[in-house]
Amino acid sequence: MPSKIIAVLCLLCFLPNNAYAASFDATTLSLGWGTPFIGILLSIALLPLLLPTIWHNHYGKITAVWTLLFIIPFATAFGISSTTTLVAHAIFEEYIPFILLLLALFTVSGGIFIQGNFEGTPKFNVLLLITGTLLASVMGTTGAAMLMIRPIIRANSNRPNKVHVIIFFIFLVANVGGGLTPLGDPPLFIGFLKGVNFFWTLSHMLLPVLLTTFLLLIIFYYIDSYYYKRQAKITHQHVTLAHTIKIYGKQNISLLVAIISTVLLSGIWQSDINLMLLDTNLALQNIIRDLLFIIITIISVAITPKHVRLANQFNWQPIIEVAKLFIAIFITIVPVLAILRAGNDGHLSSIVSLVTNDKGEPINTMYFWLSGVLSGFLDNAPTYLVFFNLASGDANILMGELHTTLLAISMGSVFMGALTYIGNAPNFMVRSIAIQNDINMPSFFGYMKWSISILIPVFLINTLIFFIL
Repeated sequence: MPSKIIAVLCLLCFLPNNAYAASFDATTLSLGWGTPFIGILLSIALLPLLLPTIWHNHYGKITAVWTLLFIIPFATAFGISSTTTLVAHAIFEEYIPFILLLLALFTVSGGIFIQGNFEGTPKFNVLLLITGTLLASVMGTTGAAMLMIRPIIRANSNRPNKVHVIIFFIFLVANVGGGLTPLGDPPLFIGFLKGVNFFWTLSHMLLPVLLTTFLLLIIFYYIDSYYYKRQAKITHQHVTLAHTIKIYGKQNISLLVAIISTVLLSGIWQSDINLMLLDTNLALQNIIRDLLFIIITIISVAITPKHVRLANQFNWQPIIEVAKLFIAIFITIVPVLAILRAGNDGHLSSIVSLVTNDKGEPINTMYFWLSGVLSGFLDNAPTYLVFFNLASGDANILMGELHTTLLAISMGSVFMGALTYIGNAPNFMVRSIAIQNDINMPSFFGYMKWSISILIPVFLINTLIFFIL
């Protein structure tokens, strides 16, 4: 976390009680409060292009400034108490569990080295993408992405055109593949905590995930074949695939199972013991979960041979970058989500009203697209929760008479996280690792050219099949 943000939080904690004011009313928040959040998004999108050296060396400071431009005016307008509560909630209930889970998955998967003299032919790349997509619903999109990104980079190390491989990897492994179970992606886990049956997700999301994966793999295969054939004509290379694959750091596989079990247990076990910290309610099961993430991370560092991480070219920079950027995103996004949660009484009522027709019935196509597009730019877990509550808030009703609406929210939140680098945390981590391996990844808007041109037609097919026909 940037030091300036820590200093402000410490100051808020120790101010006298008379500096505190009553909590704010979300219905009174104007859209102007979302300016710092928009500022961070634009900084991530534009500064690497316009001022690459400054951004690379000072991105933490830049995002800290935007964060302070939210915290200080908000404290002035609504009081220290409201600001402290909001920021503390964002950090302790959302950011810390988020970053500790990513840290554990990043560390453990970085301790598993998959060795093989394989080459990234179109067929082999498809096989790697299928493997990662299947793993994503078992070990989460972050775990699968961190485990498979290095093998796919090594497989394509000799290919001059490989940016598209990483982009489709983000589409499939870091997003779409997490749609089968609540373990796959945070929005679905939120639904699980709210009462959505584990196997409801599996049964209802199976066909959309299979269809979307199939369409994306077909598109990928033709694009990859084009580049591969063009390379073969230039270099006259003849590729021979290896028949053996060796896995090093196997002890980390048990730690991956431990992470998955920890996440699942925290959703099943509900303790009556709670700790209040800065008006933030921390449940015992969540505290234990986060402590276990830290312990698992430390164990992985201790038991993994150094040569395994060296072979993986493992370093901490990707998780540091995500930690600095997302602490700012989690804090500055608070007023935007609060306005959304205000529903028809908030300043985004015009958007909220789009999901319901004149008879008060849900418009499922709009639930799919709105929950999806907002998930592409906001945190997809709270976005899922906003539309979950807007539709009914009752899991039994949503799994019953409104099952198509729940499907629309689930598909939108999971699939459309692939629209931008910030739509889902592993997107940014995959990008960072690719850049460290000298892959010239596109800019924020450059990536969106790929995502819009490829994903939007696929999502239109999804709309037609699952919500119109």
